[in-house]
Amino acid sequence: MNDTELLADRFQEQRGRLKAVAYRMLGSLAEAEDAVQEAWLRLGRTDPDEIRNLGGWLTTVVGRVCLDMLRSRAARREEPMDEAFVPDPVIRPLSAVDPEQEMLQADSVGLALVVVLQTLEPAERLAFVLHDMFAVPFDDIAPVVERTPAATRQLASRARRRVQGAAPTSDPDLTTQRQVVDAFLAASRGGDFEALVALLHPDVVLRADAGALVRGVGASKVVHGARAVAEQAFLFRQFAAFARPVLVNGSLGLVTAPEGRAVSVTALTVADGRITGMYILADPDRLARLDLPALTE
Repeated sequence: MNDTELLADRFQEQRGRLKAVAYRMLGSLAEAEDAVQEAWLRLGRTDPDEIRNLGGWLTTVVGRVCLDMLRSRAARREEPMDEAFVPDPVIRPLSAVDPEQEMLQADSVGLALVVVLQTLEPAERLAFVLHDMFAVPFDDIAPVVERTPAATRQLASRARRRVQGAAPTSDPDLTTQRQVVDAFLAASRGGDFEALVALLHPDVVLRADAGALVRGVGASKVVHGARAVAEQAFLFRQFAAFARPVLVNGSLGLVTAPEGRAVSVTALTVADGRITGMYILADPDRLARLDLPALTE
């Protein structure tokens, strides 16, 4: 095996971690893949003998690439990010899943947390993601954000305060989640409005992101409160018959696919037997790019 092949193998060993970093930063699976590919290209232009810790070097390079992408994204955007924006969900089938192992997967970060991360300033996001999620020292992050280590620590601290309590987490027991999701589907299919309300936390939040094609006509929205969210579910109850449980970012969620064509992916957060958050992606362009599992029950 020559040096190039050896380097490629070592890069491949880091790919999952690098994509996990980029996904948390960007909220887009396609852009995360682009960031990882850019890191590979930069590695090819660097003398390997100058890299003491390949994993650490690649992680900070991906972080720098993501930071540049976020700044470019902000410069192009004429309007603030839509409040209803839902990041790309990471979808897995329910069959043959070990819940403990699933939680160890790099892509199992809850979608609710990814939503909150997208609200942070780019430098704050980078400091928090690299340090708090991937244990990168502040001394290594500081040059990327062009601040001192002390200032970088403050960036992460501000981000941590904003994240804490803002991203609801699901009950870790998938069986408990499944019971709540099944009950919600049964209530939707049966048109039982009060049962829907009872399964929703009083402060539940629904985000529905239908994409650029239909934004501006009321299809993308943020809805607060059990009765208001139940009303939305009731309006679309005819689609409940086509909803199938899947894992979305490591927790129970739903893919709705009439005639086998996905029209939405819903991530759910479930706590204390009730749904606390619903994140619906119905953007047809983005759905078409997702790797959806075969919907077999």
